[in-house]
Amino acid sequence: MPLSEREQKLLEQLEQQLNAEDPHFATSMSEAGTSRFSTTRLVAGAVTAAVGLGALLWGVSQQFIWLGIIGFIVMAAGVYVATSRSRQSTRGRGHDSATAKKNSPFMANLEQRWEDRRNQEP
Repeated sequence: MPLSEREQKLLEQLEQQLNAEDPHFATSMSEAGTSRFSTTRLVAGAVTAAVGLGALLWGVSQQFIWLGIIGFIVMAAGVYVATSRSRQSTRGRGHDSATAKKNSPFMANLEQRWEDRRNQEP
């Protein structure tokens, strides 16, 4: 359901207030919907892990323990690459939203609007 013009303006005002009062939180919230994992890193890591698993199995089956160990290391590195986050997505990390001001005018205004809206509904 699309927002009315009045609701869109209110949303824009809230967004501007949030950006003015707590830019780190606003940035982290705008990035929340985006994927934190890079597709390229995921594919590269999966391929590397598969190659490492193949080397591990081949080394064990042929009784080349050194090849099995190298295969395990390559497989672990592939899993690490696939699950590691890109540098851009970790930019907003380290900011704890609990340290934000609890009695800020923005939050008071937001709470008041919420209460007004709840009281208007039948």
